[in-house]
Amino acid sequence: MLRGAPPGFADVRLSPDSRSALEIVAHIADVLTWATLLADGRQGWKPQARESWEAETQRCFAELAKLDARLASEVPLACEPERLFQGPIADALAHIGQLALLRRPAGAPIRGENYFAAEIVAGTIGTEQAKARFEFD
Repeated sequence: MLRGAPPGFADVRLSPDSRSALEIVAHIADVLTWATLLADGRQGWKPQARESWEAETQRCFAELAKLDARLASEVPLACEPERLFQGPIADALAHIGQLALLRRPAGAPIRGENYFAAEIVAGTIGTEQAKARFEFD
């Protein structure tokens, strides 16, 4: 959703009272931070101040890397996995869908991809992902 985002994408929103792409990415980073805290048995919802598109996308990937490392670790989860996935992880995925939808009005639609067939490599975080194996039209 972030790879190849066009110039000005940070400011795209569907309506005046909806979140911009920048606000969505920042919120996803906040949700991923919360997920890592929950995995460690701590509460701590605290949205961060919004910065630039570059800073927020980097923060989002950094928080995703922290959560990825935490889930891959040998340390048992300090919360129920079902709650972790139905809460912050599902929330983040919903917002990723919003970013995908915003790409079309921004003039840079993304093609649908079969994520089940995608190359998944633990620890591979960021825009440098493998090319799609099977795209939907």
